[in-house]
Amino acid sequence: MEDPEITVLEALHSTPARRYLSPQPIGDDVVRKLLDAAIRGPNGGNTQRWAWIVLRDPGVKAQIAAFYREGWEKLYGVHRERMLATGDPNFRAGDHLAAHIEEAPVWIFPVLLGAAASTNPRLGSSIYGAVQQLMLAARAYGIGSTLTTLYSGHEAETRALLGLPDDALTMALIPLGYPSKGRWSEPKRRPLDEVVFWDRYTS
Repeated sequence: MEDPEITVLEALHSTPARRYLSPQPIGDDVVRKLLDAAIRGPNGGNTQRWAWIVLRDPGVKAQIAAFYREGWEKLYGVHRERMLATGDPNFRAGDHLAAHIEEAPVWIFPVLLGAAASTNPRLGSSIYGAVQQLMLAARAYGIGSTLTTLYSGHEAETRALLGLPDDALTMALIPLGYPSKGRWSEPKRRPLDEVVFWDRYTS
């Protein structure tokens, strides 16, 4: 596959969460390019105390998918009847992902090593910037992604399934797949003037 041509600003303005993902395979060469873009991202002190797990194993995915669905049901699934009645497309997309997440051909787990016992509320600053770079690189290749942590009620079991040391902490699950539904579009956000403040916050 040739390297894609898309500007940084085009990617920034057209990378919504994609939750309808096809099982079409993603080549290892493309996955490596996405991860090579990710590891150029920021991390605290440039220590790079991270690991990136590329998961394709269907058996392991099935077990973690069960953890994911449990988390989805506890937080969102209990409201399914009411949410479906409203026709909320975001809920429908999330519900679809929960039911089909293991069909995404590639999962990426960004991991922080030595972080399991941390109480630092800003711990994610050492990897989430790199995660966003992964997702923007995926967008450039026409690959959909979303960042989720709904499996994390079973963190210890997930670590064991991935062969991680006990002191490691998975920071997210990013399913990757070519979109099977929807389109690339600018995510809807509140107007800039509602959320940006100059010099100090005003209510």
